[in-house]
Amino acid sequence: MKQIKGIQKLNTGEMRNKIEIQEYVESVNENGYPVNDWETKHVLWAKIKTVKGSESINASAEINTNMYRFIVRYTRGLNAKQRVLFKGRLYDIQAVLQDDELMNTQTIIALIKNQ
Repeated sequence: MKQIKGIQKLNTGEMRNKIEIQEYVESVNENGYPVNDWETKHVLWAKIKTVKGSESINASAEINTNMYRFIVRYTRGLNAKQRVLFKGRLYDIQAVLQDDELMNTQTIIALIKNQ
């Protein structure tokens, strides 16, 4: 981002990855039975960065865990109970951070596990 007279200007050209924010919802179908499923709440453009990767051995299977940062325009209602869907992969949201007091952008910290 560029700084102009104390205000950071948002570089939207860096946000070129379309992501979906999904939320687990409980509802009732037409027959009156409860239905639990993930529903897309927001479709956002994001800048994506890898934060770190780690490996562990769990029950004789190797598990790779990678942490990602998704930088998005400020969107009301994002929280750690949701998940990110990007290119068919699911990321568990760990935290949603406000980047500045002007509420221009937010950073979503999320994990993906590959087995």
